[in-house]
Parts: sequence; C-alpha cells; structure tokens
Amino acid sequence: MADDRQFRRVIPALAVAGALACAAPAAAQLIGGGLPGLPGGLPGGLPPGGLPGGLGDRGLGDRGLPDATTPLRRLTPPVEALASALANAPLSEVRRLTAERLLLAHPDVLEADDHGQPVVRGEVLAIDPRPDALVRLRQAGFSVRSQNVLGALGLRTVVLGLPKGHSAVDAVRQLRSLDPEGQYDFDHLYQQAGGVSGPAMRASPAATAAEGRGLRIGLVDGSVAPSRPALVHAALVQRAFAAGGARVSAHATAVASLIVGSAGPFRGAAPGATLYVGDVYGPTPTGGSAEAVARALAWLAEQKTPVISISLVGPSNVLLGAAVRALIAHGHIVVAAVGNDGPAAPPLYPAAYPGVVAVTAVDARHRVLPEAGRGTHVDFAAPGADMAAAGSRDGYVSVRGTSFAAPIVAGRLARLATEASPTQAIEALGREATDLGAPGPDPVYGRGLVGAELRTDPAAVGAARGSRE
Repeated sequence: MADDRQFRRVIPALAVAGALACAAPAAAQLIGGGLPGLPGGLPGGLPPGGLPGGLGDRGLGDRGLPDATTPLRRLTPPVEALASALANAPLSEVRRLTAERLLLAHPDVLEADDHGQPVVRGEVLAIDPRPDALVRLRQAGFSVRSQNVLGALGLRTVVLGLPKGHSAVDAVRQLRSLDPEGQYDFDHLYQQAGGVSGPAMRASPAATAAEGRGLRIGLVDGSVAPSRPALVHAALVQRAFAAGGARVSAHATAVASLIVGSAGPFRGAAPGATLYVGDVYGPTPTGGSAEAVARALAWLAEQKTPVISISLVGPSNVLLGAAVRALIAHGHIVVAAVGNDGPAAPPLYPAAYPGVVAVTAVDARHRVLPEAGRGTHVDFAAPGADMAAAGSRDGYVSVRGTSFAAPIVAGRLARLATEASPTQAIEALGREATDLGAPGPDPVYGRGLVGAELRTDPAAVGAARGSRE
C-alpha cells in the first residue's frame, strides 16, 4: 500500500516534467557519468547543467541515491520513469523529482514527511527532552536510540525510535501532543545546491598562494579529495558524521577548492587557510540528515572555525535551526547557499534562518542564475557559473549553482573577520560589494556582488564546458 501511495505521488510529478520538457532548458546541476544505478547515463544525455548536487563528476551517489554498483534490474519501473523525467526536467522541478526517486529507491530506510520531503524512516529527533517527558514517551512505545551532547552548541539531542506501525508523520504528531512544550521534528535529509560538469581536465601545477594563511574555516558537505593541482597544498582536517564513514564527494571537492585552492590562474577566496570539513553524507542513503549536520556543526564550533560554509538546502528543521542559532550566538558566521529551486520557490534552509549570510549566484556576465532562489533573506551574490573548480579525480571541472557562490563569500568573510566582529565583517563585505539590480539591497542580488575576480574561466585551466558523456 505504501508503494502504491508513492507511485501515485510520482504520476503528477512526471506529468509536470513532461509538460515543461519543451520549455527553454534550465541549467541543472550535474553533467557526466550518468545517474547512479543507470550505467552509461540517462537516455539522451543530460541538459547543460545536469542534475542536482553531489552525484559527482562521474556519477557518484553522494546524496544517497543508488550508487554505480546498483544493477539496473533492481530499480523499479517508477524509479526508472523518474530517472527519465529528470533528464529533461527544468531545475525548479529537479530537487523535488530527485526526492521522489530517492524515496522510491530506498523505502526501507527513508519515508516522506507531511510535505513530501525525505526523512530517515523509523526515527524522530528531540531536543533536550525533560526526564518526565521521556518517561511518558517510553510508556507510549517510543524508545531512545541514541543521545548526543553537542557541547559547543549547548544542545542535547535524542534520537527516538518509533512505536511499531507508526510513520514518522504520525510519530511527530503524537509527540507534540504528548509533550506540547517539547521540541520534536523529523530527521530531514538535505541536498547539495549545485553540481559539477564534464570530465576533469588537467592543468599545469603552479606555486600556491597563501593569502589565507592562519585562518580556520569550516565546511559542511561530503569529504574532500586532495585534488591536484588546486588542492594538493591545501591544509584539510576532515571528520565523518554520517553512517558508514567518509566518502569523497565531487561537490565537496569543488566547493573546498573555491575556498582554499590555488594553482596557476586558479585560486579560491582564502588560499593557505586550514579547512575543517564535516562529511555529513558518507556512502549510505540516509546521508545529509539534520542530525548529522548538527553534529558536524558542533564539531566545527569546537574547532573554533569563525566562518562556516554550508551549500546544503532543505526544509526548516527544529534541530538544524537550533544549531544555527547557537553558532551565531557564539560568534560564528554561518554562510549558506540560497538553493536552485527557482525564483518563485519558498525559501530554503539553512540560508533562510535569521542571521545566516545567504548567498545567490551570478554568471560570467553578472546576471543572477535563473534557477537561483530569491527573497528578502538574500545577502550577497558571488560567481556561481561559467567557472572552474577542482575535480575529485584531479584537474578541473565546470560548476554551476549557488553551492559555488557560498564558499567565495565564506572565504572573503573569514579574511575580514580576523580583525573585526561578525557584524563588522559582514558590513565591511557589504561596502566591498558591487550593487546590481535595483539600487540598494534587493531580493535578487542582496547587497551586491562580491568576489567577481575569483571566477576562473574553465577554458583558462582546461576544464570541459557543457560536455556530455
């Protein structure tokens, strides 16, 4: 019955994708390597820009989709239909269609919340539940699967197992009824907000700049490959927070290079800085969960990283929101990508939380990406298309998406924050910004464009542009 309900949800999604397939193609987020589980790529290849973030420059399943070893025969017809729809879907539909495919491919460990967002099956998150509340919850059939003290954030989290036969939606509703003063939520999954394209192309190594030497910057993503030449000299400190350990991500490697990379004409915003990377994805379908992100943020706070870059997007979540508020209250600057769901989409998180520096992306002509999110929460614009970044298999790849604008802003803020408070650093960056669009701050470009000089044309380093495999 659950599978039937999921299939019925897929039909309107496919209808939307088919109806819009003939519209002007929107750049998506991945080219190259095909969708995991579909050896040889999607029928007809991918549109320029590809599919949403983190699948890797050769189709790595960084967001928990079936990896390249998953036999095609194991994919159900609805999953294959969704994969086909994704090949031509406009970007505003891609994240939703990807979520549908993820839910269909892994019903054993994932389910949907009341808005259709993927969540970890069979568990719910609680923030610092009172002892008497836990007693009532156990009496109602809930169990305590794990507890984590996020000391640097002043939070205690509890992962609750659900009573037999309960869905996550039923469980959250019941928990809020049993303990109205408590804080309970789903363990949502968060997707990466950009992707890489084309096979990695090599470029000659060159001396490394060290403009960010002595800085400590945090990154929440997958694991970063010490890619040559851009990251071969980078100082990386990495730790895994997802189930199953670490897994190198093309998305994370590209993002990292835009912060600390440097070689020849290519350079990030703070080369020479030490980058602390919290891998929240790993190799399993439940990668990118709110619980893993919160633990990674707590670790980055412990490492005393003044600025933390996050290129992940998803719904508002009680635990994620509490972690972000705690970071900001403790003096950290949180920088996040606004996402690529389109200008009419509702705000995505964590970028939309108050106090977060929300970043949109522009192309080589300083035009906002048509897929970029908009709203009053947008703070800055930075390069996010028509540019190169490090590939996970060495060399360079082309990138597109707000994912790749956020690290540029994070690197600039880290340099400004060395002699200023977080507020002063953000204001200083605002004075550097080039006003675009309507005069003054606006919901498209925020305070304006920063880091334009950090866009490296793919041709300058031999990265393939708009190629298909």
